[in-house]
Amino acid sequence: MTTPIQPPSRSQGLRQRLLRAVGNSWLLRRCGPLLLPRLDRRFHQWTRGRWVPSRLLVPVLILHTTRRDGTVCHTPLLTSQTAADTFIVMATNFGRPQHPAWSWHLLREPRATVHWRRRSWPVQARLLSPEEQREAQDEILAAMPCFDDYARHIRREIRVFVLAPRPLAHTRAGRSHLN
Repeated sequence: MTTPIQPPSRSQGLRQRLLRAVGNSWLLRRCGPLLLPRLDRRFHQWTRGRWVPSRLLVPVLILHTTRRDGTVCHTPLLTSQTAADTFIVMATNFGRPQHPAWSWHLLREPRATVHWRRRSWPVQARLLSPEEQREAQDEILAAMPCFDDYARHIRREIRVFVLAPRPLAHTRAGRSHLN
């Protein structure tokens, strides 16, 4: 089970306290999973990848994974950018007890694509171990201040993934392509 990362401190900024309050609200946990991903996907489509409403409060990327039947799944995810083109995403599923579908997709096929700030590129997902999650606690809490509250509430291991750019592979003809 994911253990709470750290107790809240009094020195948290107003934005962090606001995000924590919103993330722990009954309204977000109840209506968020039904409304926000659909709304974000629609606006992402309508604005041709320029904007999603959730970005008003938190950094959001669009993750493109593949379902078992081969169809592509487009999922808006709260994220923390750790380096150029590298992100951390948390599978909290709005504090619901089951793992989100996109995390199962990444476990089955870790190759995916992200869309961030009008750019798309292929990534390789890697599930963080509990020790690595503790090491990344500052980035996780900066992006999602209610992460530890969700961990206590749902009583399941919260999957945290690092999405890193896939390296280029070289072919015999001298051209490069993505793995």
